Amino acid sequence: MTSPHLVPLDLEALGQRLAQKQGPEFWRSLDEVAQTPAFQTWVQNEFAPGAPEWHDPLSRRRFLQLMGASLGLAGLTACTRQPEEKIVPYIQAPEGLVPGKPLFFATAMPLGGVAHGVLVESHMGRPTKIEGNPQHPASLGATDALTQASILGLYDPDRSQSVTHVGRLSTWSAFLTALGPALETQRLNKGARLRLLTETVTSPTLGQQCQDVLTLFPQAKWYQYEPVTEDAVRAGLQLAFGEALQPVYHLEAADVIVALDADMLTSGPGNVRYARDFMRKRQMSGHQHSMNRLYVVESTPSLTGAMADHRLPLRPAAIAGLAHALMRALTGSATGSSEPAPTSLLTRWVQAMAGDLQQHRGKSLVLAGPQQPPVVHALAHTMNSLLGNIGQTVTYIAPTQVQPVDHTMSLMTLVQEIVSGAVEMLVILGGNPVYTAPANSQLAHHLTQVPLRIHLGLYHDETAALCHWHVPEAHYLETWSDARAYDGTVSVLQPLIAPLYGGKSAHELLA
Repeated sequence: MTSPHLVPLDLEALGQRLAQKQGPEFWRSLDEVAQTPAFQTWVQNEFAPGAPEWHDPLSRRRFLQLMGASLGLAGLTACTRQPEEKIVPYIQAPEGLVPGKPLFFATAMPLGGVAHGVLVESHMGRPTKIEGNPQHPASLGATDALTQASILGLYDPDRSQSVTHVGRLSTWSAFLTALGPALETQRLNKGARLRLLTETVTSPTLGQQCQDVLTLFPQAKWYQYEPVTEDAVRAGLQLAFGEALQPVYHLEAADVIVALDADMLTSGPGNVRYARDFMRKRQMSGHQHSMNRLYVVESTPSLTGAMADHRLPLRPAAIAGLAHALMRALTGSATGSSEPAPTSLLTRWVQAMAGDLQQHRGKSLVLAGPQQPPVVHALAHTMNSLLGNIGQTVTYIAPTQVQPVDHTMSLMTLVQEIVSGAVEMLVILGGNPVYTAPANSQLAHHLTQVPLRIHLGLYHDETAALCHWHVPEAHYLETWSDARAYDGTVSVLQPLIAPLYGGKSAHELLA
């Protein structure tokens, strides 16, 4: 096709046409103003000259018609009506609720059975942020990384969301129906073949419920297991004092601290409070003109070691020898240890620590980490007693656990009973022991010998896969409960939201 601009224009006629026009008018070329026949023919075509043409029997208009119809039909295939959603989900709003303004609730997070006091921020019934409770003695308004991250577990889409029976979806009512005959069978033999396996229990309510089960089934047994425990700490206290006790340290009163492979500022019960107390002695004020001094002997770098004034890296097996040498330096007599004599470097360290501890009697503190053997803990408690620190920088209370046990021995005893065929019904409350149990226990191999296995857990994990019944566990922000803090303070757990996935608590399962 010939372009319109190649056709000669009648300029006189074009001038007359422009002279007759009034007001603003826009045009792209003189050919458009002249409205020549060639221009009219040119604009009737969809594409400009030289544009590629799609030689296909299906035109663009027909294609768009078909696609529009298919999209319209696709929206009708679901045949469902979407639920109505309200901007403000209340006709009569609860007292104190203002959209956009957060509410704060005091509760506690159990970690390893130990309660950490927290203050949870909630928006329109949804927990959104966790901070420490300033009025709780275990936190004083501070939190650690695990506590901060626990809010993510509430909304974790990988959480267990339904009751399952041998891997198939089931219901809570079906579980209760199946549980009735099994409990009746156990009741006839007084629970001789019934076993409970829980994590560390400091909750007075849950502890009482477990005791009620043992009362109802007198021959049943209750075992506990945690992969990370303080078994050596308890054994060391038993070795030093001859009874079950639990230490509570007062770092704000200590001028000299000796930590033997102890990362008390970042891990273990009370670490948040210990960090606050330790830093309080590091702040110069009007009435405080000196800071505390921290000696750390450790085998692995830690944040506590990073804060130390004097840090000595040492093999784990050599720390016991240093503890014996420090004990000899404080008492001036032998400890009966077969540990080799310390090197010159260790001797200088021992003399410096012993001299500093002696100069600050009653204001010093010696503590050992949970990974050290019981003898090191016993030596640390003995040195605190010799230095007059008991009642000053360390106090001892009754154990916060409802039933203190050696967790490794407790689990191994349960496995032995399973192997002997003495277990007919096993109820696992929380945790994932199949994954966390020591390899030499072979729990995963022997667990399938139990005729009836029930698991309560947050996730459908390795333990749930080997159990007949799995019940989803409620998050600590979804249920009522209680627990003790590291210093024995009883803390109440209150729910901020209804269970998102229909989870049940251990209290409901044992009720």
